[in-house]
Amino acid sequence: MVVAREAIAKGELIVVWSGTLVTGEELNGMPPTVRRYSLQVEENQYLVSLSDCEPPDYVNHSCDPNSGLSGQITLVAMRDILPGEEITYDYAMSDGSPYDEFTCSCGSPHCRGHVSGEDWRRSELWQRYAGYFSPYLQRRIMGAQVLSVLGVRRRRASRKHASGVSVVQGQ
Repeated sequence: MVVAREAIAKGELIVVWSGTLVTGEELNGMPPTVRRYSLQVEENQYLVSLSDCEPPDYVNHSCDPNSGLSGQITLVAMRDILPGEEITYDYAMSDGSPYDEFTCSCGSPHCRGHVSGEDWRRSELWQRYAGYFSPYLQRRIMGAQVLSVLGVRRRRASRKHASGVSVVQGQ
């Protein structure tokens, strides 16, 4: 657990992850204790801590976080944080694969009950965490939004086409 020693202003840099970059295949071959302290930073790319003593490795998940990502490896305050308050972020901001899924008991009114590598797909999180997703997830989200808009346009066009058809029955 990481706790604020002093007040942290919204937008202020809190922690920076460091480590070794590995592929998903390499990560899968590592012990669970190593995978647990890793951060997905790109498609099939993970930052694995070189030691277990880095403060970023102890930032816990919350479904109602007070911090979010700025880029791939930095965490910033999403709002003002008081001294003594635990620093948390929603792993949906960085995780886009099933390497670190678990039952959530954060106690937040927004608690999803389970954290998975698919949570980034939730449109309500896109709005709540706009600007705080890892860049690779932001690209996925933009792609999903484009596909959604295209789907709506296609449905509207087919309805419009269908409603513009006249049916003439036998004369």
